[in-house]
Amino acid sequence: MVGSLRNTYKKFTKHFWALMFASFIDMLGGALIFPFLSLFITQKFNISMTQLGSMYLVWALTSSLLGNTLGGALADKFGRKTNMIMGLVASAASALAMVVIDDFAWFFLAIGIVGVFQDIAGPARGAMIADLVPEELRIDAYGMLRIIFNLAATIGPIVGGVVGAINFNLLFLADVAISLAVAVFVLFYITETKPQYEYKSVEPSFRQTFKGYWQVIKDELYMAFLAVALLEVLTYIPLNTIIGVYLRNVHGITTDRFGFLLSLNAIMVVGLQMGFSRLVTGKKPMLVMAFGTFLYALGFSMFAYTSTYAFFMIAIIIITIGEMILAPMEESLVAMFAPEDMRGRYMAVHGLVWIIPFAIGPLGAGLIMDNFDPRVLWLVVGTIGMLAVFGYLTLHVKAGQRFIARQNHHGDRSHEEIIKKIPLGQ
Repeated sequence: MVGSLRNTYKKFTKHFWALMFASFIDMLGGALIFPFLSLFITQKFNISMTQLGSMYLVWALTSSLLGNTLGGALADKFGRKTNMIMGLVASAASALAMVVIDDFAWFFLAIGIVGVFQDIAGPARGAMIADLVPEELRIDAYGMLRIIFNLAATIGPIVGGVVGAINFNLLFLADVAISLAVAVFVLFYITETKPQYEYKSVEPSFRQTFKGYWQVIKDELYMAFLAVALLEVLTYIPLNTIIGVYLRNVHGITTDRFGFLLSLNAIMVVGLQMGFSRLVTGKKPMLVMAFGTFLYALGFSMFAYTSTYAFFMIAIIIITIGEMILAPMEESLVAMFAPEDMRGRYMAVHGLVWIIPFAIGPLGAGLIMDNFDPRVLWLVVGTIGMLAVFGYLTLHVKAGQRFIARQNHHGDRSHEEIIKKIPLGQ
C-alpha cells in the first residue's frame, strides 16, 4: 500500500502536486456549502422548487456560460494563473453575498454578476493539468483530481451538515476565508504553464484568440461527443442540486443523513478511483462512456422505486461506480481532442456540457416535483441516461478508426521542454 502511494506520488511532478493541493483546499470550501445550497436557499427565501430551478437557470446562463467562455479564451491568451486567482476572489465574493443579501431579487443579480468571474477558473485548471502531464498519464491525472475533489467532498458534507444545522451563514463565511487563502497560495506558489511555441512568429490578439472558438465548433467529432456527454451530465445533475430537497420533502431524510449519502459517494471515489482509472485505461473510450452512463441511469432510476435508506445507499453506490468510470475518461478525452495551444478553449466548450444541464436540469426537475408525483422525476432521469448510452454506442460505431486517429493525433511536441522551464513558485 505504501509502495503504491509512493509510486503514484513519483509519477507526477511537484508542479502537479502543488496544483492538486490548491485545488483540494478550494474544493473543501465549496464542499462545505454546495451540497446544502438548495436547502439553504429554499429555507432562507421560502421559495418553490420552480423558483429554485429558475435561479439555477439564471445563474448558469448569465454567469457560468459567460464566465466559462471568457475564461477559456483568457487562459489560452494570457495564461492559467491569473484566471485561477480571479475565480477564487469571485468565489469568496459570491459566498459573502449569500450571507448579507436578504432579498431574492438582489440575490439573483449579485450571483449573476459575481459568477461571470467565478467560473473563469475552470478551463484554466483543466488546461494546466494537460500542460503538466504527458498524454499517457492524463487519465490517472484527472482521476487524481477526482480523488482530490471527493476527499474534500468526504469531509465537507459531514462538517457542513453539522454546522449547517446550527447556522448556514457560518459555512459561507468559512468558504470566504478558504477561497482568499487559496488565492494567496496560487499567487506565490503556482507558476504559469501556458505552452509557448517557437513556430508561432506572431502572437494572436485576444480577438483572434476568442475567434478560435469557431475552430472548436467546426470539430464535428468533438461536438458530437459533447452532445452525448450533455445528456450524460443531465442524468447526473440531480445528485448535486435536487436530490437533497427530494429526500427531505418526500422521505423525511434529515440534513445529516443526506450528508452521509454524499460522503459515501466521496469515500468510494477516494479509495477506489485510481483502480478504476487504471481499469479503463486503454479500453475503447466510447464503450467505457456507455457503460458508466448505464450505471447512472440504473442508479438514479432506483429512487423512483425506493423508499428505504438502505436502498438509497445502494443507488448511490451504483451511481458512484459509474462516476469513477466516466469522469477521468471524459476529462482525458477533452485534452486529447485539443491542440496544445487551444486547450483552454476546448475545456471551456466542454464546460457547456455541465453548464446547460445545470441551467435546465433543476428547473425541469422543479416543474416535475411541483406538478406531478415527484417519483416521476427519476423515471425521466433514467430515460435521459439511456438516450446517452445509445448515443455513445452510436459514436463508437460511427467514429471507429477516425476517433482513434484523432485521439492519437495531438501529441505533446514540447512537453518535456515546457516542464523543465517551470520553476515552483515565483
